Order: sequence, then C-alpha cells, then structure tokens
Amino acid sequence: VRFTWNLNRGGTKKSTRYWRNGVRGESGVSDDDLALEVLSHYSSTSESASVIEEGTGEVVDEQTAQEETEDKLKQCIDNLMDKSAKTRLAALESLHLGFSSRVLYEFLLERRFTISDCLERSLKKGGGEEQATAATVCALLCVQLGGGVEGEEGFKMLRPILSSILIDSCASLPARQSCARALGMCCYVSASDDAEDLLKSIGHLESVFVGSYPLGDGTLPSVKAGIPALHSAALQSWALLCTLCPASRINTILNHHMPRLHTCLESSEVNFRIAVGETIALLCELGRDIDQEFEYEDCDALCDSLKNLATDGNKHRAKNDRRKQRSIFREVLHYIENEDFTEEKIQFGIEAIYIDGWIRRRIYDAFKEVLESGVRHHLQFNPLLRDIFGLGPPLILDASVKASRISRTERHLFNSAAFKARTKLRNKVRDKRADVM
Repeated sequence: VRFTWNLNRGGTKKSTRYWRNGVRGESGVSDDDLALEVLSHYSSTSESASVIEEGTGEVVDEQTAQEETEDKLKQCIDNLMDKSAKTRLAALESLHLGFSSRVLYEFLLERRFTISDCLERSLKKGGGEEQATAATVCALLCVQLGGGVEGEEGFKMLRPILSSILIDSCASLPARQSCARALGMCCYVSASDDAEDLLKSIGHLESVFVGSYPLGDGTLPSVKAGIPALHSAALQSWALLCTLCPASRINTILNHHMPRLHTCLESSEVNFRIAVGETIALLCELGRDIDQEFEYEDCDALCDSLKNLATDGNKHRAKNDRRKQRSIFREVLHYIENEDFTEEKIQFGIEAIYIDGWIRRRIYDAFKEVLESGVRHHLQFNPLLRDIFGLGPPLILDASVKASRISRTERHLFNSAAFKARTKLRNKVRDKRADVM
C-alpha cells in the first residue's frame, strides 16, 4: 500500500514543510447531529493514510475521507457563529475532535482568521464550558498551524483573552484550567522566539500557582476545592515554558522557586504533589544542563522529603493515589540522587521516540494532554511534532519500506542524536533571547 501525499511548502518563518492528503467529498448534516457524525467519522478514519478492505483488495480512498471530514468541519466553523450556545458548544467539541485526529494545515491556513475570531468571541462571551472547550481548540489550532508566522499571528490575537480568563478569580475553574494549558502550549509552539510574549505568559502562569506557596510562617495555605487542579495545570505549563528560558533566567528561577516547591511537597493534594515533584526534577535537569555540577543547596532535606513520599503508606489516601505517588517519587528521587531516569518508548507506526529525561517527558506530556488519543497520529504526520522530537519529515511508506525496518538500537541512536542537536540549537536561541531580556 503506497501512501500518497500532496507536498506544499508552507510560508512560515522557519520554512517548515507541511503535508496534507485530500480530494473533494460531500457532507450534509443537521446542527444537532453534527457532533455525533463527526465523532463517528473520525474514529473510523484517523489511523492510516490508506487501507485495504479485507477480502476484497480494494483500497479505501482515504483522500476522499479526508475531504469529507473537511466539509463537516466547514459546517462546524459556520456553527461557531450561531446564536445558540448549545450549537456553538457542539461545534467546538467537533473541532476539538477533528483537530486532534488529523493534520489539517492547508485547510486551516485559509480559515485561521475566521476561526480565531470565533474562538475569541466564545472566550469573551461564552459560559464556562464553552470557554474551556474554546481554549482547548486554541491550543489545537496552534499545534496545527505550527511555529511559523501563521501560528504567531493567532497566538498574539488570543494570548490576551487566555491570560485574562486565567488570572480572573471569578471565572469558571474548568475554564481557567483549560486556559492555563492552552497558554502554555500556544506560547511554547508559537512564541518560543519572542522574549516578551514568553515572559508575559510565564508571569501570568506563575501568578496563579504561587497561591499554593507557603505563607510567611512557613505553613501552606488552605485552598478551596478545584483550586489544586488549576494550580497543577498552571505549574505544568510554566515548567514547559521554562525549557525555553535562557541560562540567566533559569538561575533566577532555581534560586527563587526551588525552596518554595520543596515546601509544596507537603501539600495534601496528591496530583499537585506529583506535579511539584516532576517540576523539581525538570528544574534540576535544566540546572545541570547549564552547570554539570549543579546541586540544590538543601538537597539532603529534599531527598528526605522525596523518600517519605516514595514510601508513603498512609491508609487515609486512596490505594491508587499511593501507588501512583510512590512510582513518580521513586523516579524523581533516583534522578536527584544519581541522575537516573527510566527511559520510556513511545511507538507509532514503524517509528518510535524515546523519553529519556524530565524535559522531554514534560514536552511529550503537554502534547499528549492537548492531542489526547491523536498524539501518535500527529507524531507520524505533523511536521511540528516531528521537528520538536527530531524525527525529520513524515515518512512515505510502502511495502518495501515496511519490510526493511531498522533495528531498535539504530532508531534510538538516531533519535538521541537528533534531540541533542535540537537542544544545542535551542541553547543558542536561549543565549540570543537572554540578550533581549
């Protein structure tokens, strides 16, 4: 089975190449049934670029399926301007599913301003559920458009309203949480070369999760239900953006935040504790990237806290929570003490990436949180993710290529070398950004 693609060079600042497959199909659905039909359509067509039907040998035209999907998405985009909140929400949910399931760069390129305007309107005037879904679609739109000029334009339009909802204590908690994740992802993808937008986004995220930092007397504040989940989302997005900061900024972050994050390990909320532990490990990795001899000044006390959490057997905590906590904090402890990290393999198609550090894990987890079950499809076909993880252009597969798979060791060495090269390039960008800051 040969996978065919229409190759088009996108007009982006980074001269990234984008691929899409598609020919025209037909669509005719009512507003009420649109979300369910799109859901059914995606679930049956999002895995591969061509399939042979069993027993017949006939090739299912995936290009036609792609264009049928696009026709349904056009109706969803039209519905974003409907007066009915129910219709708008259904359209947003369908776009959420569509954007996460397929690569739609060319389709979205000519509609990005219309979609951005509609998303901005939903964020400003919609209810909490509509705002939360619109924020997620904002993140997916940036992932689809990539890190070029088009993505930057969309981010500059949407960043103010995402930030406004995030820091608004009267806004819906799910909407604020969704905006925290969207702001981190959009900024990571679209503003990695813009020091001003990067610092503003980091500042807004930081202003949220510091609400869980210790008070003047060293005790942790009491927070109402739902707030720890918001603080976790803000902290994880902040950690993602820290990977873009120059060395001078990292040193400031380490000095200011490490002692406070250490105290936050005593939080009563297990998911927030885990987010804090992973962030501490990521910051230590950033510190060691800058200085191989880096060590947190109160490392012994930190290791004691991590050991307690790695062996926690308190019966008042749920069994699954205790198991998850012990697993994560054992990994964090091993990294702090010995720089050990349990490598994880992510397989997709005939390819794989290897998660071999806390920075790389945070980046992958951030995309997984946004793309959900579509993350493997995007790793195969989305040039943005393939660039970030050092995979090169999307593969054009046929039977002969499938038959000659390279070994696991060769793939691992190639991916590791590509990631190291990308890290060196990012360090150069950090140095340039440091001059601006």
